[in-house]
Amino acid sequence: MSKEGRETAIGHLDADCFYVSAERVRDAFLNDKPVGVLGNQGACVIAKSYEMKGLGVKTGEPIWEAMVKCPEGIYIKRDFRWYEVLSRMMLDLMRDASRRVEYYSIDEFFFRAEVGRGETFEGLARSLRDRIQECVGVPVTVGIARSRTLAKLISDASKPHGARAVLDAAGEERLLADLPVTEITGIAGRRAERLSAWGITTCLHLARADRALVRRLLTASGEALWWEINGDPVQAINCRRPAHKTLSRGGSLGEATDDPTLLYAWLVRNVERLIEELRYHRVAAGRLKLVVLYKTGHSAVGQRTLALPSDRFDVLLDAARPCLRQAWARGATATHMHLIAEDLAPPGQAALAYFDPPDRRLRAEAVARVKERINGKVGRFAVRSAATLYLPAIYADAANAYDICDVRDKMCF
Repeated sequence: MSKEGRETAIGHLDADCFYVSAERVRDAFLNDKPVGVLGNQGACVIAKSYEMKGLGVKTGEPIWEAMVKCPEGIYIKRDFRWYEVLSRMMLDLMRDASRRVEYYSIDEFFFRAEVGRGETFEGLARSLRDRIQECVGVPVTVGIARSRTLAKLISDASKPHGARAVLDAAGEERLLADLPVTEITGIAGRRAERLSAWGITTCLHLARADRALVRRLLTASGEALWWEINGDPVQAINCRRPAHKTLSRGGSLGEATDDPTLLYAWLVRNVERLIEELRYHRVAAGRLKLVVLYKTGHSAVGQRTLALPSDRFDVLLDAARPCLRQAWARGATATHMHLIAEDLAPPGQAALAYFDPPDRRLRAEAVARVKERINGKVGRFAVRSAATLYLPAIYADAANAYDICDVRDKMCF
């Protein structure tokens, strides 16, 4: 019981088929129809409606395979700028309803649930669900429990459009007995195999397992999950995202290529996108890492440490070029590229480099300011490096101007 005489618990709100639901908000024609949302290159399904899921279409499935299973489906290229609009609306409503809200992902929120005399957590869950539906038009599911891990398990098990609170030991036991241990976020693959060797295959098995054994098998993070599913809230609700340890930009190249000119154009694009993020978070990169994935399944890495942390285009591109030379495999077909900024530090804290003359530095900073001002007014990438002219289709497609990583301040995807 809180000081104000209100009971408290932890809630989890998760939108149902969010990308599809967001498309239905602005086009009612899509309601009750099999809908698939495609990635920015239009090559695979990144989200699907329950109608399409029922026909066997899976997330990540290539479009040509999805169309065989669901030829009557409606396939739409994603629009993360629109999804963010609705996500921010949900976030505002959640902050009106709770004093502590974690913006976990674009369609998921953890929150402190509070009820007063005569109110119930079940009623609170229903009112939040209905308010989001009424004000945003997006169906959501709400779970409330004694810990955030239990709250998420409840909401996941209550989809779609459910609202449920479980705060008694008997109710928790029934919930955990029916769920495989892999339903817990953070337990999959090797972790699940380690637990299975000890006969731990359900969430209830894990809750009843010896705590010391769980720590030995899953380390301290696994022990934290053990406490959580036993109703002890050891994982905090983070109202602000912790500072980034790394920042990255990249992804699929669309059409696989072995052309070094195109790979360099992608590198420049990722440098410009990475600089946007560095400047937003007011940090500079002390080290760059470039990862290139190839069609054969292998990957290659190039790395470079900067003389001093920087967020300047000329400095970062000079560091990124040798990274690409290291990661480039002549004749091999590349499919993905990821540029990662490490050793982040506030800009301007390091001593100026000896080989960075003041006139060059001032000129580069002036160019960066002009570029930001024009792009902020006219549109992203209106002014960009000429090296990216080899990617006309990418810049001509508005879907490529905004990505999920551009939805800032959330904890994860």
